[in-house]
Amino acid sequence: MSYWHDVGSTDDFIEDEPRAVEVAGVAIAVFRVGEELFALHDLCTHERVPLSEGFVEDGCVECPLHQGLFDLRTGEPRKAPCVTPVQTYPVQVKDGRVQILMLPAVVASS
Repeated sequence: MSYWHDVGSTDDFIEDEPRAVEVAGVAIAVFRVGEELFALHDLCTHERVPLSEGFVEDGCVECPLHQGLFDLRTGEPRKAPCVTPVQTYPVQVKDGRVQILMLPAVVASS
C-alpha cells in the first residue's frame, strides 16, 4: 500500500523557487518548472546540504554548497562533485492540491 500526502496548493509552489516540505518525517524539496512539479529528497548526497536552498537551472537543481547538479526528473547527478543520485518521489495534482507519494518502506525507514 502507498500513501499520497498533501503538501499544499499548486499556488504555493512558484517556478524556480524550491520549497522544503516534510512528509511523514522525511525532508523533501519540491520544485516547479512551468506546470510540472518534482520532488526530491531534500539533502545533497555529496555534502548533505538542503537542496531546497539550491538554484533551479535547465531542469536541474544546483547544490548551494559545491554547485553540483541533480536532474529534477530522475535525481541523477549531472555535474561533479555529485556522483550519487538523490531519491525522487512521484508528484500528482488533485483538485488543485499537490500530493507526494510515499511508500511504506520509505516512511518506516525515515
